[in-house]
Amino acid sequence: MTQHRTALILFAAALAIALVAASVTTLENVNTREVSSDAAPGTTGLARPHPPLDRAPGQPLQTTR
Repeated sequence: MTQHRTALILFAAALAIALVAASVTTLENVNTREVSSDAAPGTTGLARPHPPLDRAPGQPLQTTR
């Protein structure tokens, strides 16, 4: 009975150490910058609008002969 208890305690200690190591490693690699609604540098706004089509949507293409 004492061998099982010792093994269980050693396993629990190893698991706790592994969890702490994983948490520390993860937290060191996380980028903690805050989010803002400001535009990024170099952003000029929305994309240019496309030029209007020569035909209506659904109208067949006219082929030149």
